[in-house]
Amino acid sequence: MPRLNVIVASTRPGRVGRRIGDWFTAAAVRHAGFDEVRLIDLAEVGLPFHDEPHHPAEGIYLREHTRSWSATTAAADAFVLVMPEYNYGFSAPLKNAIDYLYHEWRHKPVGFVSYGMTSGGLRAVQMVKQVVTTLNMVPVNEAVTIFLQQALDDAGELLPDPGRDEAADLMLDQIARLAAALAPLRAVAA
Repeated sequence: MPRLNVIVASTRPGRVGRRIGDWFTAAAVRHAGFDEVRLIDLAEVGLPFHDEPHHPAEGIYLREHTRSWSATTAAADAFVLVMPEYNYGFSAPLKNAIDYLYHEWRHKPVGFVSYGMTSGGLRAVQMVKQVVTTLNMVPVNEAVTIFLQQALDDAGELLPDPGRDEAADLMLDQIARLAAALAPLRAVAA
């Protein structure tokens, strides 16, 4: 079975992204379609602004934080990006984390749990799809979209939502199928 990394893309203090990431990680574990599910919080990873002198396609990493990020990313067979929308786009920490690497992303499916106010993060997802497809990742069609004004209680916690749970299961089904289908391409690339 494939290994899944759930990446929380917001690093802003007071963010809701970690709570959404925790919810989704629990949903992925319950789904049971993955050998391993890891929550990767970019706020904890703490990558500085891209500081490697070599192009990522060369795979020559001089900094320990890059080698660690490379190993974490290479070990996964699939990804889910838990991502906010900032000013109609995706977060700078997410773009930075993606740009650190190249081969580690190739031939792996990626799903999206987006959140925001009026668009639920959909515009940011459309923008990041251009980036991930350039890296030969395969975005899945199913997604989880969270409209924060309807999803949070007065304390800022996620309200239960059977529709959101169903959307997560559908996306996880698709990610697991694609991870298996793309495995031969990942094997050849390795």
